[in-house]
Amino acid sequence: MSHFVNMEVFSNYQKYIDNEQELRENIRIVVREIEQLSKEATIKLQVIHSDLSKIGNACGLARKQIAACAEKYQKLSALVPAGQYYRYSDHWTYITQRLVFLIALVIYLEAGFLVARETAAEMLGLKIKQADGFHLDIEDYLLGILMLASELSRFATNSVTMGDYERPLNISHFIGDLNTGFRLLNLKNDGLRKRFDALKYDVKKIEEVVYDVSIRGLSSAGGEQKEQKAEPVES
Repeated sequence: MSHFVNMEVFSNYQKYIDNEQELRENIRIVVREIEQLSKEATIKLQVIHSDLSKIGNACGLARKQIAACAEKYQKLSALVPAGQYYRYSDHWTYITQRLVFLIALVIYLEAGFLVARETAAEMLGLKIKQADGFHLDIEDYLLGILMLASELSRFATNSVTMGDYERPLNISHFIGDLNTGFRLLNLKNDGLRKRFDALKYDVKKIEEVVYDVSIRGLSSAGGEQKEQKAEPVES
């Protein structure tokens, strides 16, 4: 009796499926290790919302966790077949965005400026160009930067609670420049566009904090703000 189906074909398919599942599981294991390091870095940085004197130490500790992540990304790079970055990137996309956010927060707290994509990639041991292999995708970088805005709006409020009335003004200038920069982009990615749309609420929240501090005369800009508000009343 002749067979119309070659069963060996299905055996080969099963081998392919088994190898694919094994590869994805190995990727998930490394990603979970990165996620754990990211959580530890996040915990270290949470102290900025309760004790401003510990910011420097928190940044130093977070940097150690980020450096450890770079080693894990090297393991990921070795696992992913050449030219198949985007086939498996859904496993690490969010955690990479999260780490960009943490790096951006550390750099802002230490130096007060926006981290460049090149610097963030270097700190994670990643390339910049897709052609070079395992790289920091530009959309992951931008989404990570947008996460920073939400954290800084919270930080602005808590800074006032801790008696630092000048910091919200600096944050406001920084977020204002960030908002202007993103408006120069023609965003077509749905996820990126939606997250950018939320930036205006972060800007508004920070502006409200700055206004409240200024109108109460708690910052160096308070006197000028009060005079400007008083002019219509006098006229």
